[in-house]
Amino acid sequence: MVRIDKWLWAARFYKTRSLARQMVQSGKVSVDGQKCKPAKMVNVGQLIKAPRGHDLFEVEVLGLSENRLSAPLAQELYRETPASIERREKEAELRKMNALYNPHPDHKPDKKERRQLLKFKQQ
Repeated sequence: MVRIDKWLWAARFYKTRSLARQMVQSGKVSVDGQKCKPAKMVNVGQLIKAPRGHDLFEVEVLGLSENRLSAPLAQELYRETPASIERREKEAELRKMNALYNPHPDHKPDKKERRQLLKFKQQ
């Protein structure tokens, strides 16, 4: 049995243990559908929902480790559910499409362009 914050760190969901602990304490991570504390013990077969960046991962625990492993070994600690994979791919596609509608300018506006933007927004 391993603490949830240690397992999330070892499975490379978060860069640091303190970040994993913060995510669990803030209620963003759930084990078997229930929010938990960082000291919650994880067992093989449990279902964990954990956000990482813009995505929400839903994974089944396949192995336990208290030590941070290399990426290929860390991926063997869990298996993502098919529903989670499908949802993440859909959301990624929506983000890509949204980026097309909100293009980013090539450069920061200079002083004159900033004044024009402020004048336009005030109308």
